[in-house]
Amino acid sequence: MSAADSINELRPPVPPFTRETAILKVRAAEDGWNSRDPERVALAYTPQSIWRNRAEFVTGREKIVAFLSRKWVKELDYRLIKELWAHDGNRIAVRFAYEWRDDSGNWFRSYGNENWEFDEHGLMARRFACINDMPIRESERLYHWPLGRRPDDHPGLSDLGL
Repeated sequence: MSAADSINELRPPVPPFTRETAILKVRAAEDGWNSRDPERVALAYTPQSIWRNRAEFVTGREKIVAFLSRKWVKELDYRLIKELWAHDGNRIAVRFAYEWRDDSGNWFRSYGNENWEFDEHGLMARRFACINDMPIRESERLYHWPLGRRPDDHPGLSDLGL
């Protein structure tokens, strides 16, 4: 990445992360994913970012956009909460849960953990995600905010007992 590119692609906060800056990074990632805008989300990753998402391996922004586009066609009414688990230097570990429904109206809560590694510009270079889906009844849903960013006063994972 050239110096000009790095100025255009600076994504604060940047490593090394403190607890406070790691929490900001986690919330920024949550907000991006809740936008369900694959192009916007992909900009948080390095141009050659490496992912493992479940059993799928993805490299590069173009493939990230394709992956997320497929994901959000399948996972309707997607709402996500992420929570910091740990951080060290340029790495952050999170746990998350998201709710979604399929095109037949079946609801799911997907639980997972992610390990993230960032470059010096605050772009995510590596993302490893383990995710499990649990069918739920619509009456068991816990995420009822309008699609988009989770409101600041909405409970997080720990507050919800997840």
